Amino acid sequence: MPPPLDTRAAADTPLDAAKPLVIANVTRRFRIGQRIVNALGALSAETAPGLVTGLIGPDGAGKTTLMRLICGLLRADAGSIHVFGVDVRAAPLTVQGMISYMPQRFGLYEDLTVRENLDLYADLQGVPQAARPGRYGELLHMTGLAGFTQRLAGKLSGGMKQKLGLACTLLRPPRLLLLDEPTVGVDPVSRRELWEIVSQLVRGSGMSVLLSTAYLDEAARCDEVLLLHEGQLIGAGKPDDFTQAMAGRSFQARAAGQSKRALQAALAPLPGVTDAVVQGEAVRLILAPEMAPDMLPDNVTLTAVPPRFEDRFVDLLKARNPAAAPAPAAPRAAGAVPAGAGAGAVIEVQNLVKQFGAFRAVDDISFSVRRGEIFGLLGANGAGKSTTFRMLCGLLPASAGRLRVDGFDLRGAAATARGRLGYMAQKFSLYGDLSVIQNLRFFAAAYGLSGAAAAARIGWAVREFDLAPLRDATSRDLPLGFKQRMALACALMHEPDILFLDEPTSGVDPMARREFWQRINALAEAGVTVLVTTHFMEEAEYCDRLVIMAQGRILASGTPEALKQAGRSAAQPNPGMEDAFIALIMADSAKTRESAA
Repeated sequence: MPPPLDTRAAADTPLDAAKPLVIANVTRRFRIGQRIVNALGALSAETAPGLVTGLIGPDGAGKTTLMRLICGLLRADAGSIHVFGVDVRAAPLTVQGMISYMPQRFGLYEDLTVRENLDLYADLQGVPQAARPGRYGELLHMTGLAGFTQRLAGKLSGGMKQKLGLACTLLRPPRLLLLDEPTVGVDPVSRRELWEIVSQLVRGSGMSVLLSTAYLDEAARCDEVLLLHEGQLIGAGKPDDFTQAMAGRSFQARAAGQSKRALQAALAPLPGVTDAVVQGEAVRLILAPEMAPDMLPDNVTLTAVPPRFEDRFVDLLKARNPAAAPAPAAPRAAGAVPAGAGAGAVIEVQNLVKQFGAFRAVDDISFSVRRGEIFGLLGANGAGKSTTFRMLCGLLPASAGRLRVDGFDLRGAAATARGRLGYMAQKFSLYGDLSVIQNLRFFAAAYGLSGAAAAARIGWAVREFDLAPLRDATSRDLPLGFKQRMALACALMHEPDILFLDEPTSGVDPMARREFWQRINALAEAGVTVLVTTHFMEEAEYCDRLVIMAQGRILASGTPEALKQAGRSAAQPNPGMEDAFIALIMADSAKTRESAA
């Protein structure tokens, strides 16, 4: 177990100038409309030098606010923050000279090349001309961008943009590096590369790093973690200490004759069940300490599995809010049939090609999706997933091949087909200047609903997604998890038979992700067909089948369990989904290099 927290103000003891951060009783409030939001409440914490400290917490926990306070971009209402012994409030410029900060949306200039972005940020940071060639060479080598200096930043993949942002942040080597969710929306291969860069910085130069993340597998890679919830510190220590606290409480559950989604829905609300999530063909189950495995229904078979950091994170949050209930099941969509009632293909893709000039973004791919199935499109940034998605939605014409959605050929009936599906875009695509209720009314009208029908569906959305307390809040001011709820509510406004989800949980914390997938599972069980792209490999476990794409082609297809088996090797005898994904992508890259040689 992590040691008890010492919440005394740092002012009570002599400041240690070697400590990167000493945070003492920090409070920060915001006014949003008529509401007062307590972003941080009397928060106290410390970090050790030369380590990667993970800042972990749900949406709205206060992670970004804390980072901005550390940088001196915001001022605390109460308390103090010292960076290497320097008071941020008293000497913000001195502190800013010791740190570098990469925010969630780093300001790359997409119309400038990689080299021009480096030049611009070197000017802003006052890097001497004589020092630039050596520093550029070091950073370009570290990030793998040496061969792309003349490419426009806007033409880089998501992972390459993040690495360029990190290079620009590091032009002036800092003592303390702050990274605010640097891997959001980045594929697993690029995520791993970014972590190798961060590890190299810490191990090679003794730099201290504070990194916030929504991916709890990344939290497990940190040297130490700070867990935030509603502006409070609820835990601090080494990740292994948190993980081992869950020993003996983690299981895989199966039940003969019951689908994994039905089993998850049955187990999640049981007293003594802390967590239940779909994992491959089983349900990963976390039991409360007082819950014995033999207290579960007789038809459930349990297999003990090693605990993971995410188990403890969920356990701590559930302990603070024991009344939290699973998300209500979304009602069955109009026209849908129960899952498994029909084996016919609802989505058919045959020899699909998309050409942009000389560049072939999608290269002769074929697959089909059955009714009531959750089907995943996985791939590295730039693999062609989003292009395929847009063609299936009728938003982009195919260059060649055949596309049928719910029986309609998209070449001749794209508008009719679009009326049968719901679409949730990769980025928050609602209207930020409108309130929650105004967005719901707009999308009801856009889908052709009016009068009593529109009022009924808007009322359903407000109840189903618990939006009543925020109905008059401006949409852009909502926490990411609530933005996601609203986006899904709008996509379901017209009760579609098919739902397209383009990286729907990018950057969303694990609790909001669980709530989201409970709703999606309920829709699939009711017969709604779901096509999803994701970079979050744990999320791929929810899929019945999936394909992995690279360079516009399909590398592999099958169930999550089959793809994990395909990624098995002597080095990885029991690969997870991410291990299998990376193995397949790296093998394809090696084959491409060999053929080009």
